[in-house]
This record gives sequence, C-alpha cells and structure tokens, in this order.
Amino acid sequence: MKLVVVSAGLSVPSSTRLLADRLAAAAAPAATAPEPAPAEVRVIELRDLAVEIAHTFTNGFPAPALADAFAEVAAADGLIVVTPVFSASYSGLFKSFFDALGVTDADALAGKPVLIAATGGTARHSLVLDHALRPLFAYLKAVVVPTGVYAASEDWGADGLDARIERAATELAALMAGPAGTPTRRPLPKRDSFEEVTPFAERLAALGVPGPSPAP
Repeated sequence: MKLVVVSAGLSVPSSTRLLADRLAAAAAPAATAPEPAPAEVRVIELRDLAVEIAHTFTNGFPAPALADAFAEVAAADGLIVVTPVFSASYSGLFKSFFDALGVTDADALAGKPVLIAATGGTARHSLVLDHALRPLFAYLKAVVVPTGVYAASEDWGADGLDARIERAATELAALMAGPAGTPTRRPLPKRDSFEEVTPFAERLAALGVPGPSPAP
C-alpha cells in the first residue's frame, strides 16, 4: 500500500513539511494495521518542482521529474496534501501543481482518499481547510477525509494538535484500507452529465408549452 505526501512548503526547515511528516508518521502504520510493516511513504516537495510546474503550462507537457511525481500521485492508495496559507488560501505553487496534474490526467484523483492540511501564522486562517482546500479536492473528485488539520504557529507544542493529527490519520487509513482491507479507489465512468443537456425548448415542448418565438 502506498501513501503519497505532497508538501508545498517553501523554506528549509518548513512547518508545512513538519506537519506533513507527522501526518504521514501517524497514517502509514494505521493504514496497514494489524500488519507490522507500515504503508510505503513517498514525499513530493513542490519547492523542488516549481520550474517544471510553470513550464507545464507553457509547453503543454510535464518534464520527467514532474511526470514522475504525477505518476506517484495517480498510483497512490491515499494522499496527504499540506500547504502554507497565502492570502487566506492555498499557495499558488500548491494550486498550480494540481492544475497541471488535471491537465495531464483529469481523473488522477477520482475516488482517491485525501487528507487536507495547512499551516499558517495565525489561527484566524483555519477556515482555509473548508473554504478553499475541501472544495478544490471535491471538484477533483477525491474522497476528502472528514477531519482536516490546521496548524498555526501557536499550535506547535500545545495541546490539541497531536489529537487532530491522530484522528485525521486514522480516518485516512480507514478510507485507504476500506471495509474489507482492500483499497477503496474504484475507476469512475468517463461520463460528464453536463455533456447531455436537453435543450430548454425540448423540455417546454414535452410539457406542451410553446417555445419562444424566433427573433425578428
């Protein structure tokens, strides 16, 4: 079983990477319990791929290092994504990575369990989880873990963060394993209901209502 961690931290060391590592350390053994060997963990540092991510939009295809990262994400049984908060939302680098992934494979995250997390300088930005990250991954058709984890500067070393990490990691592990101990991701039909829209005039005709008169 494979767990992939996407960290959008920019500095070294980074609180974003620290939170990502703690989430992975809690989720990896829980995902394979009661087996003694934890899930395989692969960490993708977006800072190292920033130039390749930008070139994907101008060139139309990913460079080899970025293509490998996309393949790791697509093959993962579960995903942990962590971003710093910029201007009350996820960072541009974080969003650009998943935009570029969507251009390459629109269904890469379809049905995939995803744990969302973020770091910031103040607790006032904690709503970024539900106002920005959760809608983004719902749009990408991922299965978002109910508990997100936000870590403000004052949370490090304080009560509460460890419990949130443990709860979110346990929920992710349960989604990764599924009720029968098998990965939960299933292929989804490549059908878009918006491609089969019935014209409004046809709906009116079916109700016996005359359609609009053509413009003179």
